[in-house]
Amino acid sequence: GSVPGAAAPFRPLFNDFGPPSMGYVQAMKPPGAQGSQSTYTDLLSVIEEMGKEIRPTYAGSKSAMERLKRGIIHARALVRECLAETERNART
Repeated sequence: GSVPGAAAPFRPLFNDFGPPSMGYVQAMKPPGAQGSQSTYTDLLSVIEEMGKEIRPTYAGSKSAMERLKRGIIHARALVRECLAETERNART
């Protein structure tokens, strides 16, 4: 057989939306490949992780604050992806 992941496209650790977010490295999705559902699921996951950083941020944790900032950047990027997918689907 083939090596798993050998045909997967290269994905840099950094994206156009700032620093890597919450330790997640997202695989590039080919157009039309269940994009909206997995993007929405990713968004829910990021929001859930962000919720865990709220209390430590209020307690003054600088690392939690940085993780929360990265989570917000990641969530904004995912929201843009979801909106773009919704607009594409509305046109068809």
